[in-house]
Amino acid sequence: MFDLTNFTPWVFFSDIGILCGLLLIGKFLRVKIRLIQRLFIPPSLLAGILGLAFGPNGLGWLPLSGNISTYAAILIAVVFGALPLSSPGFKVKEVARRVGPMWAFSQFGMLFQWAVMGLFGLLVLRLIWPELNAAFGVMLPTGFYGGHGTAAAIGSAFDGLGWDEATSLGMTTATIGVIVAILGGLLFIKIATKKGQTSYLADFNDLPDEYRSGLLPEEKRQPTAVGTTSPISIDSHMFHLSLVVLAAFGGYMMSKGVKMAWPKLELPVFSCAFVVGMLIKLAFNKAGAATYIDPKTTGSISSSATDLLVTCGVASIKLGVVVKYALPLIVLTLVGICLTVFTVFYFGRHLNRKDWFEKSIFAWGWWTGTMAMGIALLRIVDPKMQSRAMDDYALAYLPCAPIEILLITFVPILFAAGQGLWLMLGCLVLSLLILFLAKRLKWWSK
Repeated sequence: MFDLTNFTPWVFFSDIGILCGLLLIGKFLRVKIRLIQRLFIPPSLLAGILGLAFGPNGLGWLPLSGNISTYAAILIAVVFGALPLSSPGFKVKEVARRVGPMWAFSQFGMLFQWAVMGLFGLLVLRLIWPELNAAFGVMLPTGFYGGHGTAAAIGSAFDGLGWDEATSLGMTTATIGVIVAILGGLLFIKIATKKGQTSYLADFNDLPDEYRSGLLPEEKRQPTAVGTTSPISIDSHMFHLSLVVLAAFGGYMMSKGVKMAWPKLELPVFSCAFVVGMLIKLAFNKAGAATYIDPKTTGSISSSATDLLVTCGVASIKLGVVVKYALPLIVLTLVGICLTVFTVFYFGRHLNRKDWFEKSIFAWGWWTGTMAMGIALLRIVDPKMQSRAMDDYALAYLPCAPIEILLITFVPILFAAGQGLWLMLGCLVLSLLILFLAKRLKWWSK
């Protein structure tokens, strides 16, 4: 219906305007429709569904260009570039002493989902459907544990290596994962409250209205950022936005530089952005200026990029690819859901002595949808954050992050090189070693 083949700055502006409009419509639907409130569906997901239905991959009523999948790849670089600027420092001894069991739970869950689903795709699904790509199985952890951001990152990497269907498959599993996170999480919470397994929530119906609508009353509003620069010189938000975008752009330039030097090696832009972000943080630390970086501001920028990323990711799904792989995708998803339920609630019960359900439900939201889903479910069962699950997870995740970055970076490269089986077996062995370590250090609770 619309011809936007000539990409110009005004086409980019039109895309951003439409995407922001869809986000606002998604928020309006969340506020006004009770069913959406009860299901805790995020506005970004609603916006993406609307973009998919009415955009170029659907009815074609919205004049979105064909670049929205590229926007997702850029936005994930922004998100990863902001991570080092948003994370506090940590000491290994502090992690081991305070949240060792939480680290074991988080690291095991990550490696186990990647390993089992990757091997399931290689050894089972390809026996039934030989035409499947060797990496088809890892599309489940790409979307579930990773979310739309990882789907954009791995999809763009596979696209550069010759598999252009990976992005749509990853975005599809990520979208399914968000829905599974919400519906499954609410079901588990209702069951747990009836069984008395929740420590801080007696009745599911006692939730305050703002959790459902997403609108905060005046007395509960809090500042989301702290100004560290005078607006006379440069606005604080613009200062932090410049740091984050510089990290993302630096990652892009680093990726291109490596490609020019070694044509056969293609490092993902988001991984390079993370490295550049760490270098910027290190430079500020060395200069004694680290206090001028406000983690809340960079975290807010990252969250904003994530909202747009989800919208772009869902709207860019190619329905033809989903239909083509519908049957193996259904099998993969069902097996992935069963595996995640078992991992979260069996190992969560044994590796979390106190408030095991609160910490497990956070893991469920994270390992099927996004960390935002995990936080939303945690706030339902622990409104005042008395379990300190968020604090423990934040500290435990810091040593997990490098492993996740390495996984996302090398999964496309090694699968494309025919070494995917060995990578998945390595992940399985590492996950079992973590369980052995947890038992040796008496983190495992009977």
